[in-house]
Amino acid sequence: MRHWLLCDFHIHTSISDGSLSVREVVDLYGEHGFDVISVTDHIVDSFTLEERRKRGEEPHAVLEENFQEYLKTLWKEAGRAWRRYRMLLIPGAELTNNLGKYHILVIDLKEYIDPELPVEEIIERVREQNAVAVAAHPDKKKRDPEHFSWYLWENQHRFRGMFDAWEVANRDDVFNSVGVKKYNYIANSDFHEHEHLYSWKTLIRADKNTEAVKEAIRRNTEIAIWLMRRM
Repeated sequence: MRHWLLCDFHIHTSISDGSLSVREVVDLYGEHGFDVISVTDHIVDSFTLEERRKRGEEPHAVLEENFQEYLKTLWKEAGRAWRRYRMLLIPGAELTNNLGKYHILVIDLKEYIDPELPVEEIIERVREQNAVAVAAHPDKKKRDPEHFSWYLWENQHRFRGMFDAWEVANRDDVFNSVGVKKYNYIANSDFHEHEHLYSWKTLIRADKNTEAVKEAIRRNTEIAIWLMRRM
């Protein structure tokens, strides 16, 4: 039976640049009554990784050699999330190409995808995995190369039909241009720390299973966005 599900499809953990472990994220969202989450830690382009290495920083990313271990961690916590909270955890990633200025969320990621591939090839790889592709924070007016993928918006005429959805809201930002264009959309927290729980979220009317949730995002007919505030 379909129900309205409280969802967040853009969450980072300490595996990349978040402050909480996957287990802590599961408990936080589970205790706040969420139905569906997707952990989407960063997979980052090689130029950015090299620059971080030169500065003596940690990679703050899922590396290709660690990708299977990353998935195993998410699968393990997905089982616990369901048993304890009846919450669905869908493995994902944010393909983060800071050099190319595009960030792409992949929901239900099963195999590693190189973030340096052209956007069209990334979408093709996503389709091959029966995953969902979302244009992350696409507002072209905010050109912070670490966080905004304005390249997607500046080339929306090429990409509009390729993505399953576009982020219409991200943390405290609302991208009115996405709504005006009537693109398929979702809203997310871009969670990195506890305070980010209180931000934009998505409500989807669907059965609580991965395939139904993905189809609901693609169909985008029974969907709403909601700003979660601290009580």
